[in-house]
Amino acid sequence: MKRVPSGLKVQPLNGLVTFFSFLFVIVLFAWSFDTATFRNVLDARRLGRRFESTSPLVEVPLKLEKILFQNETRLGNASSAVEMVKRAIEATSAVERVKQTIEVNSSVESVKPTIETEAAADSVKKPESAADSVKKLESAAGSVKKPEWIRFPDQENETETLLRRLAENGTKPCHAVATARIVGFGLGVDRQLELQAGVVHRFVFTAYDGNGEPRCSGGDYFETDLSGPSWKSRPPVTDLGNGSYFLSLQVDPRFAAGLYSLKIILLFGNYNGLHRRRDGWARREEMLSVDVKFVEAQDSTAGPPLKVCSGEDYSAQAWSGRWTRSAHKDTCNIDSAGRFRCLDAEEPCKKPWCDGAVGLLESNGWVYSAHCSFKIYKPNEAWDCLDGKWLFFWGDSNHVDTIRNLLNFVLELWDIKAVPRRFDETFVKGSKRVRITSIFNGHWNETLNYQGIHSLTNADFRDRLREFFAGDRLPDFMIMNSGLHDGVYWKHVGKFAEGAEEAAEFWDSVMKSVDDRKKKRPVFLYRTTIATGGYARSLWYNPHKMETFNHILLEKFREKNLVSMIVDGFDLTYPWHYDNNCSDGVHYGRAPARTKWHGQIGHQYFVDLMLVHILLTAICLV
Repeated sequence: MKRVPSGLKVQPLNGLVTFFSFLFVIVLFAWSFDTATFRNVLDARRLGRRFESTSPLVEVPLKLEKILFQNETRLGNASSAVEMVKRAIEATSAVERVKQTIEVNSSVESVKPTIETEAAADSVKKPESAADSVKKLESAAGSVKKPEWIRFPDQENETETLLRRLAENGTKPCHAVATARIVGFGLGVDRQLELQAGVVHRFVFTAYDGNGEPRCSGGDYFETDLSGPSWKSRPPVTDLGNGSYFLSLQVDPRFAAGLYSLKIILLFGNYNGLHRRRDGWARREEMLSVDVKFVEAQDSTAGPPLKVCSGEDYSAQAWSGRWTRSAHKDTCNIDSAGRFRCLDAEEPCKKPWCDGAVGLLESNGWVYSAHCSFKIYKPNEAWDCLDGKWLFFWGDSNHVDTIRNLLNFVLELWDIKAVPRRFDETFVKGSKRVRITSIFNGHWNETLNYQGIHSLTNADFRDRLREFFAGDRLPDFMIMNSGLHDGVYWKHVGKFAEGAEEAAEFWDSVMKSVDDRKKKRPVFLYRTTIATGGYARSLWYNPHKMETFNHILLEKFREKNLVSMIVDGFDLTYPWHYDNNCSDGVHYGRAPARTKWHGQIGHQYFVDLMLVHILLTAICLV
C-alpha cells in the first residue's frame, strides 16, 4: 500500500484563508475558459485523469499572478476577491493577442499601474467597468519598450508566510492526502506545445489526489527542467498555497531552433522535504513530460537585452538564469589529468552570453547567465583585480572547492593541490598578492560536521570570527552561505528561522563594531547554498529544504541591512542536479581526476568554475 504523507505541521491556525485562496483560482478558471473547456475540467476532476485543454493555450498575466500571491493573506472578503479576478480576466481577454503577449512579457515596474497592480486594491473598494480595465491594459501594453528576462516573483515576509502555512497544515482532512497527478491548463500531455520565443509564458496547474479531488493546500515541491540542444534552465514555480501553482517559461529567440523538453517532477509532497528525517518521503515522480517548440518572431534577434552585470544586478533576491552554449564539439573526451579541454582556451564568448573566453570554463561551450551576464577572467585580469584585496569566506566545504578552483584554474597556482577547511594565507605571484581567509561553518570544530549556523553558539568560535574584524586592516569582501550542514542539524523550519535570526544578530553586532571604530564595512556577499544532486536529492539537505533555508537566512540578513550583494548558487547548480555527472551529490567543484565517479570515469567541474567567475565579476566591481 502506498504511504500517504501527513506533511509537516505546527500549531493549527484558522484555515479560512486557504478556502478563499482556493476559491480564487476556481473563479479564475471559470471566467478564463469557454463552456467546452470547463466541461473538460469537470470531467478530469471526476474521472481523476490528466486534463488536456482543447481550447487555445491559456496563459496568466504576470500581475494577476502577483495579485493572487500577495493578497493571499489580505483578502478577507471572497466576493471582493472574485470581482477583482473577474475584471482582470475580462480585461485580459478583451485585448488583442499581440498586446497580451507584450503585457505578459513586462515586469511590474516597467508598466503603468493597471487593475492587476496598484489599482487592484482600489478596484476592490470602487468597481470599474471592463472597458476601463481594457483601456488601462492597452496603455500598459503600449508603454512596454523591450522584452524582459523571466524572474522569480518577489515574496515579502516569506518566513512568516511559510510558518503560517505549516501551522495550517493538518487542520483539514484534505491535507493528509498525497498528490497523484497534476492538472495543467494549457499544458497538453499528448500534443506538442508551440510557443513564441522571447516571451515569458505563464501557466497554472493544480495538484489532484488519487480520487480525482483537488488538493486544498500547497507545499508540494516540484522540480522543473526545460532543456534544448543548447539551453538548460529551471522554469520558476510559484506555490499559491491552495493546491495550485504558477509555472513560467521562456527561451531566447537566438536559441529557438530545435525541440525542447519540459518536465515537471514531484520530488516531495506536502512540505515533506522539510522533515529532518530523510527516509521515505522523496517521491521523484514525473508529473508532466511534454515537447515544446519555440517559434521565432519576425526579428529573430529581438530577445531581452543582456549586459555584463553591474553592482545593482547583484541585488536580485532570487535568480532565474539559464545555461547556453553557442559553440561545442560533438565528442569531448576526458584527458589524462581528468580535464575536459574540448574547446581552445581562447574560444571567445558569443555575446551577450558572457564576456571573455568561454574555453577557459572547460565546459564544452556551456556558460551561465541570469538577468545579466558575467565576465570570464584570464589569469592576468584576475590578478589585476584581486591585487591587494582580502577575501573572507564563511561557509560550508563548497567554499573550499571554489577557493581551490580560483587558485588553480584562474590564478594558475597549480602547485596548490588542496586547501583546508580553515586557513588564512596570502598568495603571491610576481608583484601581485591576495589574502584569502576561509572559516568552515559546518561545525565550530573544523574536523566535525552538521552544526551549520548553530556553530555560532560556541563562544570560542564567535570570538575567533570577531578577531578578523577587530584590527586596523579589515577584509574587503565577506562571502558567506548557510551550508548543507543546517539541513541535517535543525529539527524544524521554525527552529532554523530562530537560528537564522540569531546568526543575523551576531553578524550585525560584528559589523556595528566596525562602524563604531569608523572603519569601512566589508562588502557582504551572500552566496546561496547549492542544489544537491543525484542521490542527495532525497537526503536531509535536499533541494526543497535548502531552497527554503536559503530564503529564510537571506531574509533575516537583509532585515539587518547586512547584505550588499547576492549570488544565487542554487539557481546556478539546479539545471545540473538531476544526476551526479557534475557533482558528487553535495559538491560541484571537486578537483579533476581520471578516476571512477558514480559509474563513470571522471566528472564535470565547470559549474563551480563558473561560480568562480561570477564571484570575480562581483568582486572586480568594487
